Amino acid sequence: MKYNFDEIIERRGTGSGKWETYDKDVIPLWVADMDFAVAKEVQDDLLKRVEHGVFGYSSHTLPELLDTICIRTQKLYNWKIYPEQIIFFPGLGSALNACCRAFGNPGNEVLVQPPIYFPFMDAIRNQNKSVNHAPLIRDDTTEYIEYEIDYAKLDESIDTNTKLFLLSNPHNPVGKMYNKDQLTKLATIAESNDLVICSDEIHCELILDNKIHCPTASISDEIAARCVTLMAPSKTFNLAGLSCGYAIIQNPDLMLQVREASAGIIPGVNVMGYTAALSAFQHGNIWLQQLLEYLQENRDYVLQYIDKHMPNIRSTRPEATYLMWLDCSQINIPDANPQAFFLKNARVAFSDGAMFGPGGDGFIRLNLACPKSVLETALNRMHNAINKL
Repeated sequence: MKYNFDEIIERRGTGSGKWETYDKDVIPLWVADMDFAVAKEVQDDLLKRVEHGVFGYSSHTLPELLDTICIRTQKLYNWKIYPEQIIFFPGLGSALNACCRAFGNPGNEVLVQPPIYFPFMDAIRNQNKSVNHAPLIRDDTTEYIEYEIDYAKLDESIDTNTKLFLLSNPHNPVGKMYNKDQLTKLATIAESNDLVICSDEIHCELILDNKIHCPTASISDEIAARCVTLMAPSKTFNLAGLSCGYAIIQNPDLMLQVREASAGIIPGVNVMGYTAALSAFQHGNIWLQQLLEYLQENRDYVLQYIDKHMPNIRSTRPEATYLMWLDCSQINIPDANPQAFFLKNARVAFSDGAMFGPGGDGFIRLNLACPKSVLETALNRMHNAINKL
């Protein structure tokens, strides 16, 4: 089956946070969900579940979904996991908060690598912990912006008050994929400082250019013993509103700590989320392959457009995710706030780079997971707004 990712689907009037936050003339390219219909197989399975008519509490075990996750993880990453090593969450935001609650005490530090997905900082502060920034190093010597790790400075930033390392891999917002060697170095630093690693890998199946994702915990038993891996079908298959994510925890002691931190505050899996997740994992691969091809084309189109029409903007070339990280600091924008400028003058909504911590000022995050025609209109609006300066 050939899927039509060019189709424009009206999302206003459906309770969409992405489309109903701003005025109707604004093109929203901010929050990270996609404007594409889910796979037909997933829609059919959801309709079948609705026709059943009973929506009671979901099971705490969900054996078919657990087995499916284990099989998929083995197939994709050659990583052997077991059902008892998986705990479900309604979303990875709640999982991040559970990990920040589970590891360390109030006042302890949690290590992050900004610019970073801003709910990392929210989760840390929600649990009365402090943020320890170990910024990625920007490299401007290449055609596109790249980010590297200063391992020595990262190690130096850790002290006895640091208990947890929140890792984003693939990295949101810069789109960087960490390879096995990089992850091993990071894990070695974590081990030498006795840190638990919470590896947010929600974009792990949105890998471009036929590259292969490496889960942090898959590298060795020693790394797995201090690692909590967060995954979900939500980003991959556009199911964010159905609330189904999970953590893989191979160390029973860490699993117990996360379960205790979640007790009484984290609900079970949404029954529709369960149906959608199972269906997507079992039947969504053809849709996903076509999606990745479309996202790659959109990414390349944005890069070409910027190079030709807006050369004062520099961008990353994401290896994964459908998010682009754009440096607008060389444009003479009033108040140096590109998000506010483009919202007012182009009527396009982006995520404000400043929200992503140190290194985010002057940036916007662009979501390219939309029909190409929508992307073309948004970029033309940006270009016209810049030309009027």
